[in-house]
Amino acid sequence: MSFGLGDWISMIGQVMDRLPLTLALLFVSLFFAIVIGIIIAYIRLEKIPILHQLATIYLSFTRSTPLVVQLFLVYFGIPQLLLVFGIDINHWSRFVFVVITFSLHTGAYLSEVFRSSYLAVGKDQLEAAYSVGMTYLQALRRIMIPQAFRVALPNAGNHTIELLKDTALAFTIGMVDMMGQVLFIIGNNYGVGMFEIYVAIAIVYWVICIVIEAVISLIERSLMKKHASISH
Repeated sequence: MSFGLGDWISMIGQVMDRLPLTLALLFVSLFFAIVIGIIIAYIRLEKIPILHQLATIYLSFTRSTPLVVQLFLVYFGIPQLLLVFGIDINHWSRFVFVVITFSLHTGAYLSEVFRSSYLAVGKDQLEAAYSVGMTYLQALRRIMIPQAFRVALPNAGNHTIELLKDTALAFTIGMVDMMGQVLFIIGNNYGVGMFEIYVAIAIVYWVICIVIEAVISLIERSLMKKHASISH
């Protein structure tokens, strides 16, 4: 069985058909990961009793176990656990379970990024805001968060790229995203063109990562210009 340029282009088209699903997984998971990261960072910064200890356990578990294991625990474990209480969620879409897993996983890492970025700004900035009559919320909105965001952006961008690559694990529970489509094509072709299709999917992920890096870089330059303008 021969494998020509036309076959390669056809396979690229089939893979790209699943790009919207992969991007949906990326952006929906990233949104909830940011929310989780902010909440966990706040809990740890304020050292809220009980919640602080629970957050520490959550971070330790998330960073110490493989993502694929977490995905299986969520997909297979949560439905069985809830059945004990008479709640049946087996009819839920696989998309939901993947988003839950990726959000919790990435949120753990982003929480550390946000916490360290906030601490990097320094309490002297907060005290300076108080000295000119600002409230805590005003200081956060006008001084602390803008500066912390600028510090956090590079690492947050790196974790966004990591999340994109993590979406390739969604096929392990039966989701046909880009990686799932690749395996489907290889199975249909009985392994013919395996190398070519893996090269194709690698290039697709590479291009998306380049786009993400470019967007992050553009935002960084914009923030640096604004900061320089304000300082001036």
